[in-house]
Amino acid sequence: MRRRTVRAVAAVLLGVLLAGCASFPDSGPRDWRDKIEGSGELGGPPSLLEPPPSPGAGGQQGQRAPAQGQEQAPSGCDDPDPQVVATCLDPVGAIAVLPDGRAALVGERRTGRVLQVERGTQPRLVTTVPVDPRGGGGLTGLVLSPSYVEDRLVYAYASTPGDNRVLRLAPGEPPKPVLTGIPRGPRDNEGALGTDSHGALVVATGDAGGAGSDPRSLAGKVLRIDTLGRPMPGNPDPASPIFSSGLRSPQGVCADRTDGTTWVTDRAATRDVLYRIGPGVLSAPAWTWPDRPGVAGCTAEPGVVAVAQTGGRSLVVLRPADGGALTADPQTVLTNVYGRLAAAALGPDGLLWLGTVNTDGAPGAVPVPSDDRVIRIQPPSGGGADRA
Repeated sequence: MRRRTVRAVAAVLLGVLLAGCASFPDSGPRDWRDKIEGSGELGGPPSLLEPPPSPGAGGQQGQRAPAQGQEQAPSGCDDPDPQVVATCLDPVGAIAVLPDGRAALVGERRTGRVLQVERGTQPRLVTTVPVDPRGGGGLTGLVLSPSYVEDRLVYAYASTPGDNRVLRLAPGEPPKPVLTGIPRGPRDNEGALGTDSHGALVVATGDAGGAGSDPRSLAGKVLRIDTLGRPMPGNPDPASPIFSSGLRSPQGVCADRTDGTTWVTDRAATRDVLYRIGPGVLSAPAWTWPDRPGVAGCTAEPGVVAVAQTGGRSLVVLRPADGGALTADPQTVLTNVYGRLAAAALGPDGLLWLGTVNTDGAPGAVPVPSDDRVIRIQPPSGGGADRA
């Protein structure tokens, strides 16, 4: 098995971690520092690995190969891979990285639990969001407040028996509704959360089995609201939270803060797609996957959009040029290394956090003993391919 490492300069930021069952740290990101290659708490620079051998070559598809420099396999909830931050979780629906870059809040889709995770410590329960996971719903979105350093608030997208909604999570308080009445249906109740460069909460809502065909419905839309649930300035209708329409089963929202571009991944009726968000009806996708690999969470930074793939068991890297056009074929990495990838988030230090859904019972899911897991790696950067 060949392995290649995609390395870049990154920084590990120090800060204050959570204190108390439902308490979020109030420290913010600090200045960047050059990372010394081969150093750091993970025992070296995090890496992207080439796929393990195929089943015909003696490997098991979906089973992770040992990380570089290690030969041990997971045993119970002990995963020796230095890129693995937390193990033995329920399927991970969402991740929000805390300002110190070392810890994150992780939302379990089916249970609604929000856990603080950090490598070397046991996951700790922060709060539980009541959810109804039927029809693809549950806890599928999690994002820090745009002013998190001051208010320590977190926002969640969750399904209840009667609707889908945006909730506010505050230290020491039960979850409180911010935007309710988003239709839910027999399917396509997934939703995703992000923030944009204007400080808006960006909410991608599922079609709820066809409700999105109504232009007034909040289903199948991209919503832009403030932290109190009010429409943001700049929406096509100043009195409506609706910014864009045309989604079916959105899985991730991510924004490049340098140029203001916001992206959303969606599982459309006949293909998987990546949209560049604009006002009104969503235009032609920036990229499509006719083979429907199960696009999921995404992250965006200058020149790089990374999309987790659940069915494809991989991470796909796209490189938009100025203006957002995608002119080159995507780069596929991490194929069959950690299994079915879903949630994705970018830390303030530039490291990429991913969550798996290997224990969701879907066809092709092949758990290892420590599933489900949260992984932290160095994201791809620069040009060139990384293929087997």
